Amino acid sequence: MSSSPPAPRRPGLRLRQSIQHIEYAPTPSPPAHIPHSPSHDRSDATHHLAGPFRPQTPLDAQFASPTKPTHPGQLDPWSTASYGLWADIKSMRWVVVPTSSFKILLITFVLWSNWELVRPFLAPELSNPFAPLIFISHPIPDSAPDDPRYAKGYLDLVFIAWYIIVWSFFRQIITLHISRSVGQWFGIKKESKLARFGEQGYAMAYFAFMGIWGIRIMSQFPTWWYRTEYFWIDYPHWQMKPELKRYYLMQASYWCQQLIVLLLNLEKPRKDYYELVAHHFVTLWLVGWSYLINLTFIGNAVYVSMDVPDVFIALSKAINYIQYARTKVVVYLLFVGIWSYFRHFLNFYILYSVWTEFDLMPETSKRWSPEDGVWMVWWMKYQVFVPLVLLQLLNLLWYVLILRIGVRAAAGIFSQEQAEKVTDERSDDEEDEKDD
Repeated sequence: MSSSPPAPRRPGLRLRQSIQHIEYAPTPSPPAHIPHSPSHDRSDATHHLAGPFRPQTPLDAQFASPTKPTHPGQLDPWSTASYGLWADIKSMRWVVVPTSSFKILLITFVLWSNWELVRPFLAPELSNPFAPLIFISHPIPDSAPDDPRYAKGYLDLVFIAWYIIVWSFFRQIITLHISRSVGQWFGIKKESKLARFGEQGYAMAYFAFMGIWGIRIMSQFPTWWYRTEYFWIDYPHWQMKPELKRYYLMQASYWCQQLIVLLLNLEKPRKDYYELVAHHFVTLWLVGWSYLINLTFIGNAVYVSMDVPDVFIALSKAINYIQYARTKVVVYLLFVGIWSYFRHFLNFYILYSVWTEFDLMPETSKRWSPEDGVWMVWWMKYQVFVPLVLLQLLNLLWYVLILRIGVRAAAGIFSQEQAEKVTDERSDDEEDEKDD
């Protein structure tokens, strides 16, 4: 007597829940004047990411392919297609539309160039009104011509504003075009994964550039490799080298650009949206306050401690998306070591300096006198200490997520099915369940 074939296994609860949330809505044709942009996230079963080292740590740079269905005649809020330069300017969509940000940059550069060409003939005594957008301002008149120094000023805000547009353009070019092509070459086909891979490409490029630049700048000062006593000795350090000022303001513009994208909901929100908003506010608090009160030496040290490990978090996540099994283990271990040293050891060392070395500054600087460039009354110690503690708490929260991956993998408790439960903390799939 032949036995009947076994009944097919019923999908697990997580799979059934995922199936229930899959919706295929017809994509409406955009208005005639708007270029077509694909808005569906098509999955590829042959390239589903799994394994104990899937990325779970946050990355500040972010992009998500538009997946939210729209109604006929309604503009896709997360599309990167241009709706026209003026429309993109009014809606702030130039932040995520590279063609519009490029046009704004080009218009500014043309205006600056034309002024430079005609000024010698028409008004040689007038300065170029567009120069503060592109170049740093407020040189100190009596500084040496061969070693100039710069002060702070309101035109620094103009410089930051223009470089917000610069970073918006480069971010989208690298994310949407360069990194996307690399991801396709590695066999990534799913749209959301290509978008994620694009993020990592931009993050690696930005943080590698700024990390190396920050280390170079630190090497020019007595604070080289965290000689923290010089954060305070000879304060105030208000006469900045041009390279330090340019570096500081470009960092500020980057974080402003990131916060604009989050607050205006110009891209699809992530699962750790509120953590990222908190991180960006704390970062800008540190950047702005340290610049204002002339603590740029300690600011440079904090930047380096943050930027260097961000290169390796991006590399670790990129390796996960292309599924190089052995390589991702090595990169993960390297990343954990670098993160531990830079984000925790060095930052705790900085906190210790704030708490114990604050009084090394000259007694004449321990007063509130903005006109003299000194702000360090007794309570300013806590104004410096508190945001650094908040930043460290956020780093510790993410550190737990990082170590949890390694502990579970080392314990050997992952099967393929169990690995599916370990998802990226900013996964598109989880976020799609919450979409309207």
